[in-house]
Amino acid sequence: MDLVAWYEAYWAAKDDTVDDSRLDLMLPYVKKGQRLFQLDGGPGMLAERLTKERGADVVLTDLTFEATRRAQAKGLQAQQLYIADQDIPYPDASFDVVVSDSAIEHHFDPARSFDELARILKPGGTLLLCLPNIAHWRCRLWLLRGRFPYVYGAPTDFTHLRFFTLNEIRSSLSDRQIEIEHVDGSASLWVREGFYPRWMRHPWVRPWYIRLARRRPTLFARDLIVIGRKRVLE
Repeated sequence: MDLVAWYEAYWAAKDDTVDDSRLDLMLPYVKKGQRLFQLDGGPGMLAERLTKERGADVVLTDLTFEATRRAQAKGLQAQQLYIADQDIPYPDASFDVVVSDSAIEHHFDPARSFDELARILKPGGTLLLCLPNIAHWRCRLWLLRGRFPYVYGAPTDFTHLRFFTLNEIRSSLSDRQIEIEHVDGSASLWVREGFYPRWMRHPWVRPWYIRLARRRPTLFARDLIVIGRKRVLE
């Protein structure tokens, strides 16, 4: 399968609609003037907000020409890069913050992606990472019943090539000198089609479930949002 060609068609057919409530959880960890790199940032929905709302100096890459072109049209510093074939074209310790928002689960070799993000992050710098949570209560129930359905928008979405729990994320980051400082969670109640029951989006229920997902993200959040800090070696 030509993954780049597949995602070229994907972005050609998709608009800039995004779960802004998820992005809202990531923005506070970026400060004005910080140099930031985002891997596989698509057409730049998060990067644009980081630039305009947080005042960061953002560099963005994506594996597709289509997404890169659209990001550049927003005035962003964007270039095409396929992480499976190319290193990130910046020296070690180049960035104050590195970001991967709902991207690494789509990579054949997530270890390489983690390696490259850790390499370009300065000691003491911040990693912002968002990944689908395969330990979500719905996925646990499916497995207890001997099922693993591929459900659109769920952690088991068919476009996801790799699956993560918080323990695996913690281990992967620790091996690269990054320690987790905080874990948040996005309920992502936009996911329907057999994942969240309709009643959970009721106006009386929705805000309570969102709070629950943030308080106990490993069980109730569709997306884990991990904030890590790269160790400063003495």
